[in-house]
Amino acid sequence: MSDPDKLKLARQFIEAIPHSRDLGMKLTEMDDGVAVITMPYDKRLIGDPETGVISGGAVSAVMDTCCGAAVMSHPENLGGTATLDLRIDYMRAATPGQAITARATCYHVTRSVAFVRATACDDDSDNPVASATGAFTVEGKV
Repeated sequence: MSDPDKLKLARQFIEAIPHSRDLGMKLTEMDDGVAVITMPYDKRLIGDPETGVISGGAVSAVMDTCCGAAVMSHPENLGGTATLDLRIDYMRAATPGQAITARATCYHVTRSVAFVRATACDDDSDNPVASATGAFTVEGKV
């Protein structure tokens, strides 16, 4: 499958997941184990009404989805994936009104497990909102 076909398939997959669609996630990049997904700021996602800060649950959802997309795009993964383990460290509150961009890299694939690192940022890309490390299933290795 060519890269544009794989990207199109991944976009369709992500947009078919109800929570991804409801959160407004958009896959903007996917290639050889790297994926980038943006999620716009939305008042429905506010976790603290007094500050307008987006909820940690929304941030974790975009990071998990992005990590899965990175695994799906890895050249050694033959199929889909599922989350086995995901640790997220929240480093600061996201700035109210700004989109969140998650970037994930699948850096190692074994026969049955893929390992991923990710960050989530708002407009200040030098100061991440959160970082993640995870393990995901693979459906077979090339």
